[in-house]
Amino acid sequence: MSIVHVDATVLAALQDFMGEEYPVLLDTYLLDSEERLRMLREAQRDGDMQALRLTAHSFKGSCSNVGALHLAALCKELEEIGRRGQPDEAPTWIAQVEEEFARVKSLFQAERARFTG
Repeated sequence: MSIVHVDATVLAALQDFMGEEYPVLLDTYLLDSEERLRMLREAQRDGDMQALRLTAHSFKGSCSNVGALHLAALCKELEEIGRRGQPDEAPTWIAQVEEEFARVKSLFQAERARFTG
């Protein structure tokens, strides 16, 4: 089974729905995601499992909304780690989230570049 980093049908639907605002949506998602990654790292550093859970939950939702399915699945796992209060597992999962976000970011930047000009 191959990993779906970004569901193209979701992006196409968003483009149809958002029209001229679609590039703004992509930009907003990328900026917001960078902030959520920072918040995840901070929660892990502070041992704040509730903040980790809530941030991962929020990030999961935004990833699902833009079709970043594998990233959403990783965030779901991180959310569960926060729910179970397992701070020792958080760094490994945060690293996986960061790695997947790097892939998604590259794909979204390429998608965004189609509208530059």
